[in-house]
Amino acid sequence: MGGLLDQLRDSVRNRDYELTLHARRRINLRRISVREIEDAVLNGEAEVIEDYPDDPRGASCLILGFASDTKPIHVQLTYPTSVAVITAYEPDPEQWTDFRIRRHEQV
Repeated sequence: MGGLLDQLRDSVRNRDYELTLHARRRINLRRISVREIEDAVLNGEAEVIEDYPDDPRGASCLILGFASDTKPIHVQLTYPTSVAVITAYEPDPEQWTDFRIRRHEQV
């Protein structure tokens, strides 16, 4: 996934990506700035934590990154060559272990 992350970072660094309408609505509601999304993806600690090759919106992945080195942000991006932010949010610690692994609901 390192090659994919490098390609996504290049797209974000060059501002060669789009925000979907869904992403625009969500980040406004969640008070996440475009700058924070870019910082999270470009941060040296960013990593691909989930892969969605069969996503109906197009193959995509979920990245964990940090804005301002402390604010965890999940960003779902479509694969290059046409990169788009599908959504972004601060992961809920009750739903994620170390912001990387989904917690499964106990039945």
